Amino acid sequence: MTKVLIAEDNAVNRELLRELLEARGYTVVEACDGEEALHMIEQTQPDILLLDIGMPVLDGFAVVRTLRENPRLATLPVLAVTAYAMQGDRGRILNLGFDGYLSKPINAVALGEEMERLLKKRDGRGAPSDQSHDSQASGKRRAAGTGK
Repeated sequence: MTKVLIAEDNAVNRELLRELLEARGYTVVEACDGEEALHMIEQTQPDILLLDIGMPVLDGFAVVRTLRENPRLATLPVLAVTAYAMQGDRGRILNLGFDGYLSKPINAVALGEEMERLLKKRDGRGAPSDQSHDSQASGKRRAAGTGK
């Protein structure tokens, strides 16, 4: 069973993510800040990390930087789940070492698509998707009101 670590300081957002992921059959563990996330990664060895950026203690940027500098953890897929949704934020976040990007509020369909894409890429099951195409398609569905 795939284990997901959610690192999010907002309890309501953590609960929503947990419910969406558990409904898809994932095992979920949680952290409330970046420092706890790094500890939980070592302790639970998740298959993927859903990482908020604006967290106390260590923000998401510091967490992903720490992961990418550690050879044992450098390949852990990290999905940014963030309120940073201004023009240019997505590209900047991906360039800083995140493997995927979702803006808040969370879209359940887009979450499922990104999880599937990142886990397939990690497992080498098929060619990696074109990230910009996937995100644009998800964004168009959300804008059209069809990506619920």
